[in-house]
Amino acid sequence: MAVSMAAAAGRLRRAIRRSPLWVSPSRQPLSSKPPPAQATAVRDAFLNFFRDRHGHRLVPSASVRPRGDPSLLFVNAGMNQFKPIFLGTVNPRSEMAGFRRVANSQKCVRAGGRHSDLEDVGRDLSHHTFFEMLGNWAFGGEYFKEEACSMAWELLTQVYGIPEDRLWVSYFGGDPKAGLDPDLESRDIWLSLGVPASHVLSFGPQENFWEMGDTGPCGPCTEIHYDLAGRVGAPQLVELWNLVFIQHNRLVLRRILRRAVRFSTEVLRAPPGLLSSLVPIVVETLGDAYPELQKNSAQIASVISEDEAAFLASLQRGRRIIDRTLRRLGPAKLFPAEVAWSLSLSGNLGLPLDLLELMLEEKGVQLDSAGLARLAQEDAQHRSQQAEPVQEQGLQLSVHALGELQRRGVPPTDDSPKYNYSLRPSGSYEFSTCEAQVLQLYTEDGTAVASVGKGQRFGLLLDKTNFYAEQGGQASDRGYLTRVDQEDVLFPVARAQVFGGFILHEAVAPEDLKVGDQVQLHVDEAWRLGCMKKHTATHLLSWALRQALGPGTEQRGSHLNPERLRFDVATQAPLTSQQLRAVEGTVRDAVAQDEPVYMEDVALVHTAHVPGLRCLDEVYPDPVRVVSVGVPVAHALDPGSRAALKTSVELCCGTHLLRTGAIGDLVIVGERQLTRGTTRLLAVTGEQAQQAREVGQNLAQEVEAATERLRQGSKDVVAAQRLSKDMGRLTDAVDLAVMPQWQRRELQATLKGLQRRANTAVRKLELGQAAEKTQELLQRHSQGPLIVDTVAAESLSVLVKVVRQLCERVPGTSVFLLSPQQLGHVLCACQVAQSATPAFTAEAWALAVCSHMGGKAWGSQVAARGAGTTTDLEAVLSTARAYALDRLQPSSPTDSHRLHRQQTGPGQEL
Repeated sequence: MAVSMAAAAGRLRRAIRRSPLWVSPSRQPLSSKPPPAQATAVRDAFLNFFRDRHGHRLVPSASVRPRGDPSLLFVNAGMNQFKPIFLGTVNPRSEMAGFRRVANSQKCVRAGGRHSDLEDVGRDLSHHTFFEMLGNWAFGGEYFKEEACSMAWELLTQVYGIPEDRLWVSYFGGDPKAGLDPDLESRDIWLSLGVPASHVLSFGPQENFWEMGDTGPCGPCTEIHYDLAGRVGAPQLVELWNLVFIQHNRLVLRRILRRAVRFSTEVLRAPPGLLSSLVPIVVETLGDAYPELQKNSAQIASVISEDEAAFLASLQRGRRIIDRTLRRLGPAKLFPAEVAWSLSLSGNLGLPLDLLELMLEEKGVQLDSAGLARLAQEDAQHRSQQAEPVQEQGLQLSVHALGELQRRGVPPTDDSPKYNYSLRPSGSYEFSTCEAQVLQLYTEDGTAVASVGKGQRFGLLLDKTNFYAEQGGQASDRGYLTRVDQEDVLFPVARAQVFGGFILHEAVAPEDLKVGDQVQLHVDEAWRLGCMKKHTATHLLSWALRQALGPGTEQRGSHLNPERLRFDVATQAPLTSQQLRAVEGTVRDAVAQDEPVYMEDVALVHTAHVPGLRCLDEVYPDPVRVVSVGVPVAHALDPGSRAALKTSVELCCGTHLLRTGAIGDLVIVGERQLTRGTTRLLAVTGEQAQQAREVGQNLAQEVEAATERLRQGSKDVVAAQRLSKDMGRLTDAVDLAVMPQWQRRELQATLKGLQRRANTAVRKLELGQAAEKTQELLQRHSQGPLIVDTVAAESLSVLVKVVRQLCERVPGTSVFLLSPQQLGHVLCACQVAQSATPAFTAEAWALAVCSHMGGKAWGSQVAARGAGTTTDLEAVLSTARAYALDRLQPSSPTDSHRLHRQQTGPGQEL
């Protein structure tokens, strides 16, 4: 296989030398001669590269007339034949269901439909109605962005030999209207591959987002471009490659529902509740085919009704804000990006940006898309920087500010409204708003002021609040507030912190605000609910750890927000895989039972002697809030009931779920020792937990498949080496994946054993192959102090073994072997007889020869190895011989005669 790839690459290089691959239209001469036959070389090099180097299965081109796909007139892309995999409709018993790594060259016709090139044909040199599309595909999580980009770069620069400085790349810069973040991961991968930052460009969805259609699989793409100008004038870029990463399914249902809500109310003038009233007719029509509709019809109607009611309130407020903003702007102005962002799903109010743009379009107003993209990118960068819970300093209340408040007799903030939320019959939560008065305003430097102005970042104290201020390991709430007399102006609130009983809200002023104003506070419900899920899960995790490790197990700290849960626990030894699995199982049982969560303020003295009640070494308020899972607080605190030993009961001021079922699932995805006796656990819940389990199952299947491949064995070195490398890649994937930690441990142990067996198999095959090569060389060379020659070896490891065996078979001989590889690359290995050192060393020998090839070498006085590139092996061999002869100083005429005969060869003696 390596030979076929080298041959294809060689044909391609010769074709490139005969004629440039791309010629600018202004420079291309008119000629009746047929162009060089480069398509075969390009195609063969591509397919052989992915088959031979990266283990892809070659799939034949499908017919240009689609079979069984009425949505297509012609096959217009290389992915068409794989649509059943993308759409999840592939027959599990079909051959296609087993595809993992495949490559193809697909015949394509683009004469109509979504991807028509017909209008561009004849206008440039890059659009054609018929063409071949070369593609490599990874299914089932086989590989993703980093591997795909690395393979593409390797093929273009090493196989095709395209100069790196003439290649440019582009990546997806995000789409605020669709709620899509920039693909910064692809950008960073290109930079790590050595692409200059000046050659890495960011574009929007028109250029760098791929979608199969208006609905269905879609995702960001990153493109590679070739510069026709070649650093002469401005770059003239032509697209070479489009790497598509399917991460989304554009179907992002709530958006559809909210559009329907707006259409029914504003266009059809229908009364509220219309959409939910349509559920029975849908069930009647489709219920026989989809029985789950009949089973869950009441819940479906309830969810639609509640979401409709909640969204209508946001829609009415959003409409008022839009109208007020437009009156202030006047005609022919862009709608401000800041206002749109505050209204959007990414901001505070929950209006989808595409719906907002539609509402503006109906009024003849254009949205400031550039400004919106900038805000989205800033938000994405900020969130990426907060991958670890490192908190910014934020606004502070100094000791002097607190003293002034106390001197004035200002009472501490009443934050009891943070507990004012309830559970609807459908299982969703309703959070109450809170009306409060502004008591004090502060500038960023902590100076107390009477008012703040537009655009100013400030802190404010209120007489009461429903915001949860960060404490007890739970992240602060965020959301917005409005003035009671001007509810259409949103003041975004980024966080709330507590200082001596006073809760300081950190906000930004879109307009003036002054002390004495009445405001209404709205928490970000999705953020709050995420915190509640993680906090209740933290309590269950703490209880499950005590169940698994013993009642003396102590919590040493925790931190949570909607994205992650971190839990530190005192342990005598690292948790075993069985203990981690048992802890997860205990939590999952409590979640599955959907137990009620009871919360009640009780006198601190009543909690002092309850057996099993977990409390940290900290000061608690009196009365103190008690959180009990599955058991009413009064019963849990009854010393005689011993209920606190059988469930999670803790002193906690945090916000919690009212039933455990909303947690969905919990998976411990990380574990490490912080200090001696303290273990840090990382966990995810809900959908993240389900995804982690799926990743674990997929990796377990891959390990099982690798085990079977190893059991079957490999008959040649290349296949064995590939299997060994695959074991290494699989080990890396298991090490880095977000998956159950207990399963990671088990797979790591299995892979460790498999890697040892694979390496043993490689060494065995390499030794056998080296023995064959050694025998061949001994037949060509007589006994003598020097052997310099070439040998076919598939790896440097085999070459080193050949050198070593030669020296063992012929003691006192110094050996230098070259092994030509693909594309002019050459491997070398050498060993110097002990008697010839230190005047003659292997490291210096290899360095002298590899420098001649523009390469590098490394090793010791006795043995060394290296690599380089050359098209003239004889010249390199001559260099190796000359260097050795110069260092070997014969002690007698006989030795000199033997050396001379050794270099000229039998039958050539002079």
